[in-house]
Amino acid sequence: MTEMHYYEAVGRRKSATARVRLYPAGETAEIIVNGKPMTEYFPRMQDQLRLTEPLKLVEMEGKFNVSVLAKGGGISGQADAVRLGIARALIVADPTLRPTLKKAGMLTRDAREKERKKPGLKRARKAPQYTKR
Repeated sequence: MTEMHYYEAVGRRKSATARVRLYPAGETAEIIVNGKPMTEYFPRMQDQLRLTEPLKLVEMEGKFNVSVLAKGGGISGQADAVRLGIARALIVADPTLRPTLKKAGMLTRDAREKERKKPGLKRARKAPQYTKR
């Protein structure tokens, strides 16, 4: 059995992590997330569009089969993690794509995390309602 070559990268967003592998595509190019087709795993059109954004930008749609292992976080967080993973894997495949992806902001890790709850408050910043009497 011949070993199939692939390009691998990791994308993260909030508490979601996505390990992305790009395989050179045959006749049909597909995106598989956790063993399911992308449209099944991410039913929202918005998430599907975010996922394919880096491939569309560098006109590589249909050139790669994408295999993703996504863990943690929610659906949208995972979608953003996959997007970053795909962009990073594309750079591993072809370093000349870096300026294009960087300019479009595809390589920026969204570092925003949930702020911790503080004692005496209901949430991170929401204080209990003040009563005068």
